[in-house]
Amino acid sequence: MIAELLSSALGLALYLNTLGADFCYDDSRAIKTNQDLLPETPWIHIFYNDFWGTLLTHSGSHKSYRPLCTLSFRINHAVGGMDPWGYHLVNVLLHAAVTGLFTNFSRILFGDGYWTLIAGLLFASHPIHTEAVAGIVGRADIGACLFFLLSLMCYVKHCSTRGSSPSTWGWILGAGLCAGCSMLWKEQGVTVLAISAVYDVFVFHRLKMHQIISALCKRKNLTLFFSIGLLTSWGTALLGVRLYWMGNKPPSFSNSDNPAADSDSFLTRTLTFFYLPTKNLWLLLCPDTLSFDWSMDAVPLLKAVSDWRNLHTAAFYAGLLLLAYFSLKGSSNERECNGRTVMNGKQNANGHSCHSEMEYKTLEVKSSFASKEENGIKKHEIKKLQLPSTENIVVLSLSLLIVPFVPATNLFFYVGFVIAERVLYVPSMGFCLLVTVGVRALYVKAQKRFLKNLVFCSTAALIIFYGLKTVVRNGDWQNEEMLYRSGIKVNPAKAWGNLGNVLKSQSKISEAESAYRNALYYRSNMADMLYNLGLLLQENSRFSEALHYYKLAIGSRPTLASAYLNTGIILMNQGKTEEARRTFVKCSEIPDENLKDPHAHKSSVTSCLYNLGKLFHEQGHYEDALMVYKEAVQKMPRQFAPQSLYNMMGEAYMRMSRLPEAEHWYVESLRSKSDHIPAHLTYGKLLALTLQLKLLEC
Repeated sequence: MIAELLSSALGLALYLNTLGADFCYDDSRAIKTNQDLLPETPWIHIFYNDFWGTLLTHSGSHKSYRPLCTLSFRINHAVGGMDPWGYHLVNVLLHAAVTGLFTNFSRILFGDGYWTLIAGLLFASHPIHTEAVAGIVGRADIGACLFFLLSLMCYVKHCSTRGSSPSTWGWILGAGLCAGCSMLWKEQGVTVLAISAVYDVFVFHRLKMHQIISALCKRKNLTLFFSIGLLTSWGTALLGVRLYWMGNKPPSFSNSDNPAADSDSFLTRTLTFFYLPTKNLWLLLCPDTLSFDWSMDAVPLLKAVSDWRNLHTAAFYAGLLLLAYFSLKGSSNERECNGRTVMNGKQNANGHSCHSEMEYKTLEVKSSFASKEENGIKKHEIKKLQLPSTENIVVLSLSLLIVPFVPATNLFFYVGFVIAERVLYVPSMGFCLLVTVGVRALYVKAQKRFLKNLVFCSTAALIIFYGLKTVVRNGDWQNEEMLYRSGIKVNPAKAWGNLGNVLKSQSKISEAESAYRNALYYRSNMADMLYNLGLLLQENSRFSEALHYYKLAIGSRPTLASAYLNTGIILMNQGKTEEARRTFVKCSEIPDENLKDPHAHKSSVTSCLYNLGKLFHEQGHYEDALMVYKEAVQKMPRQFAPQSLYNMMGEAYMRMSRLPEAEHWYVESLRSKSDHIPAHLTYGKLLALTLQLKLLEC
């Protein structure tokens, strides 16, 4: 219990300075503009929309189905509104809870002692967790990891009580439910079922690869076969339901999100996708360079076999295969007990015999129930089981490192990122266990006391350095400006572009313009940056330059409705009404498919139709204006503010002397925004005209 408390306390302490941080990066879209968090939105919408508030079956959805995480955001919003402090507090507390659970799970593998504490401290301090904890949207990974560990612990209990207690099936039911909850926090949570199977076969039953098939055929192992079958069936059911719920279609992503997936060269895709796990492992080993975004060209594509990075790939997979091979094969004649090596089952210096490789039997770890008769009554007593061997732990650690990472490898489907540090939150548990078991093996092999102390001191230094790096990285996540500046050396195009947005919001116009131009220097076809630069120039009355950049943005991304909108407005103000009309019409015809942010797109299209209607209105074509206004009402998204649109519809009806319809839309305008001054003025004119007509009738 002390180890759990110490590691949780460290995990809590390292992130306390993030409580005063702002919303950063993806937080805006997942929280600030997500309609699913608002109290007026029915809470059931959470279960039909993706993580960003887009309908899950929509072609532009990222298919990130995480309703439990979104529900936690909604609760945060209900309690504290848009104050980021409460959101950060929940993230930090969840991380502390996960750290304690992970340390408790490590006790099953290492027993009570320093090794369990070391594993917990490594996890608590690792800098790779900063994005998941300091970035509010990282709660998806933390929450998934929490239920991941709860599911795994339930299955461990199932294994230890199987065949001797009726509660055993309650534990496996709990494991299945927690696995489902983990998947509903984030997709990779379902992989806990595979990890549970690995634990059962290789840790609890201590089987080697060549023993698995023969062991399953034995009658005494039917319960093992049944448990694995339940895990497989439940995992298949969860994946099938999720695939059906997301519309049986994979998500579509921009080529800048994952350039390798968009490459026409099979060789480039293969070499790059094989290299990316190597890069991810390096981030776990040496997290000296971290970034909020690794998209675009942050990791250059491997286009040829002669690329020297292929050596890293070869070394990584060779080492991984060797480690897996020797762990699964095991050693038949060399065993270790209490730090002493024995051969062929002989006793160690203390007279204790060794029954499996690399066991440390002086420590207690887990229990199972054994039945006995006492005074004619059948009771259960706890019998202590031996700790798993080093080989067993390595197999489990490798599985925990690799299996949860598999969905991010592009092996089964393309994903919308190159590297995402928060994706490594769950796999880092396997990494921490591997480091711990490696340190323990070095400690056991060391013959001199000096060497043993050196191993301990080096491990302590590693934990301290990890902790210091975490604190420094937390500083980068204090606000968006610091975060984006820290990412310039990794992803200059994206970092400069986002920094420009921040500087613009701070009214640092010249600095913002310089940042946008720096972003375009590194990547000239970034439609968002071209649009943002055009918007900045438009707001500063540099209309000709703004028009130039809007047209470049449209050329780079023909579906960017906001660029059409502002282009049309400038053309309309310049008196180029026909060109403006064509621009607005073209915007309204953009198909609502495969868009990154369909809500923003619909808002821009609605605004285009509104301005097109105004154009017809000013030309005296009121019938045409009304037809366009009605189309705008049909396409209008929920978050669109409709008061101006309704008011213009009222004006069009009034000009056509259709006063009842005009009054209806004036009332609708004031209902949507009671202090909308233009609607008050036009409604007043209507009432005055109506009164005048009544007086004339009299």
